[in-house]
Amino acid sequence: MLRYLYADQLHLHPRLAESMFRDRAQQFRDRLRWKVTVHPDGTERDEYDALNPLYVIWERPDGLHGGSMRFLPTTAETMVNDHFLSLTDGVEIRSPFIWECTRFCLAPDAEPRVSAALMLGGMELGRGAHLSHAVGVFDARMVRVYRRLGWGPIILGTEGEGRDAISVGLWAFESEVRPRLLGRSGISDELSRHWHARAFGDRRQVALAETG
Repeated sequence: MLRYLYADQLHLHPRLAESMFRDRAQQFRDRLRWKVTVHPDGTERDEYDALNPLYVIWERPDGLHGGSMRFLPTTAETMVNDHFLSLTDGVEIRSPFIWECTRFCLAPDAEPRVSAALMLGGMELGRGAHLSHAVGVFDARMVRVYRRLGWGPIILGTEGEGRDAISVGLWAFESEVRPRLLGRSGISDELSRHWHARAFGDRRQVALAETG
């Protein structure tokens, strides 16, 4: 199932949270060889996890992490503005209608449909909060994933070539994309709406839009 959890809610789901941060360490440090901070308990966290981000998480039937993404409003600190301005010609991306998405992570044994489920979760979040776009930094391996899912970004800038290329892009929260994500994830319209409504409800949705 999809869960939408702020960082200050993760203590309510300790097994899910710990397995998410452990899977992040395995993916970003062990598999991709990124220079990330892995703590003695085997989890990967950075300074942006301390800013009470919103996580979109695929929870497996056993309660463990299947995949996740992290969202932060661009009106506050973000990775793209703090570390990747070279990809945007020095132009900061700041708007109450644009949120940053980072740390797209899959569990080592995740089902193929989990990627689509996470993207669907991002779509539901954006539409529910009345956002226009998500912004993110991604490497070359993800281009094929986004193309396969049918929701590719508008690329704003790229550095490097081939497998070493890093880009920043914008994803538009357009209604015509949602049916494709529903189909590829195998999730019904009703179930996806239910998961989102369970997390936010009407009042939380309004607050999310106002503080985005």
